Amino acid sequence: MRLLVVEDESLLRQQLEQGLTREGYVVDAAEDGKTGLYYATEYSYDAAIVDIGLPEIDGISLIRQIRSAGKDFPVLILTARGDWQDKVSGLDAGADDYVVKPFQLEEILARLNALLRRAAGFAKPKLEFGPLSLDISAKRLTVNEETVDLTAYEYKMLEYLMLHPGQVICKSELTEHLYAQDYDRDSNVLEVFVRRLRQKLDPDQTLKPIETVRGQGYRFNLGTL
Repeated sequence: MRLLVVEDESLLRQQLEQGLTREGYVVDAAEDGKTGLYYATEYSYDAAIVDIGLPEIDGISLIRQIRSAGKDFPVLILTARGDWQDKVSGLDAGADDYVVKPFQLEEILARLNALLRRAAGFAKPKLEFGPLSLDISAKRLTVNEETVDLTAYEYKMLEYLMLHPGQVICKSELTEHLYAQDYDRDSNVLEVFVRRLRQKLDPDQTLKPIETVRGQGYRFNLGTL
């Protein structure tokens, strides 16, 4: 999952970037609203974390411009102000939730997980399709109630596919959301991940949860037909 963090406070920006990266997210960070707007409109993100008090373009204006550009990914706002008007202004501008500074990374993670689930149409903390259950908070997969061990990239790919059930996800979109660096983006590696996932999720080849759509990409089909 790819996140955009727009925060002008250098130490906090670095802490968020490092903490979210440790949790498996791909993170792009901007130090002002102008740079944040460029990233938000030029690249594809699953969610954004935006500070209200930004230089160049303030957070409220940034969110309005993001929404005006047709970007509908969830936005979590950060504010050091306890004034309720700031929270209301942020939500009215198009933000989806807010966190007041100071905060713990665990709160950011919990709110992000909830936003990502709701954006994909899931209310519960687990994505459940037939015998497959993916707990995106604990980052744990079970098949028929038995835990299945996944590598970090296998998990990232499965999570993204399960959050978009029934949709054909092209290889370029998957690589954009899985990898932080351009030089890591070898689409041939995706085929390896898919093969491993199929072996782990469906060793008997009875479920067929991941379909290859020739010339287009992959689709998570279990429970979506």
